[in-house]
Amino acid sequence: MSAVPLLFVHIGIDPVAFHVGPAAVHWYGIGYVIAIAVAIYFCRRYLADRGLTGDQFDTVVPLAIAAGFVGGRLYFLLQNDFFWYLRHPIEMLAVWDGGMAFFGAILGGALAVALFAWRKHWPLAPMCDVAAMFALMGQPIGRLGNVVNGDILGAPTYLPWGFIYTNPHSFAASNTIAYQPAAIYEMLCNLVLIALLYPLRRRVAYGWLAMLYVAGYCVTQVVVFFWRDTEPVLALGLKQAQLTAIALLAVDMALMAIVYRRGHHPLLPAAAKTETASGPGAAEPDAVAGETA
Repeated sequence: MSAVPLLFVHIGIDPVAFHVGPAAVHWYGIGYVIAIAVAIYFCRRYLADRGLTGDQFDTVVPLAIAAGFVGGRLYFLLQNDFFWYLRHPIEMLAVWDGGMAFFGAILGGALAVALFAWRKHWPLAPMCDVAAMFALMGQPIGRLGNVVNGDILGAPTYLPWGFIYTNPHSFAASNTIAYQPAAIYEMLCNLVLIALLYPLRRRVAYGWLAMLYVAGYCVTQVVVFFWRDTEPVLALGLKQAQLTAIALLAVDMALMAIVYRRGHHPLLPAAAKTETASGPGAAEPDAVAGETA
């Protein structure tokens, strides 16, 4: 496909931001560090609303982040010729070349949170809400690394917002072809989720923010992967990530139905919010622990 250069967005940034001696510091890694810092900031402001303490958060978050990275990388390897990686095991560690699948990060982080809740006898539902806040606020920033790398792309396009990656070190297959900017589509979906869910963070009962986030993220992945060109179609005209999203969405909606039928409604009644705001320690497991400035 030939491109008319003036019609497209040109990205000429080197994926490597700078070097520290022989070590290369990638924009991808910088994006992750900033995303984690921003996510931690918003989570700390949310702890009191979910009846959790800073000590609990500080205990869980390092392992949850590590488990998220491991899960994200393993899921990516499973999606992309896992047997090749088994023959080249050192490449399994090459996260600086991109290659993190967010579904794996969700599953890995959720497993770590559930393990802590079980071992420490801490409330699982509010911990999941804080984990959802972490993912919700950090994810769009992390996508900036994908934009620089060119490692999340759609098919070649003539659309005027197509991205041409002119830097020879980018991950794009061609430096002269314009591609659908799937990373931007991902980021826009993340921002839509923030717009929908962040205003509800103090209005939903324990556990509902997490379930709503998972449902919303699954829907965005079904939609976005029609433009992402990184996976083959497996069945029913859908790619692996879309099938995973549909399966996880079904499980999540079943969990919502079970929780709802047990009387745990998603939105807190105004009376419950007033009561919990009247004093500390009044919140029940399914109520917010008061508004926090």
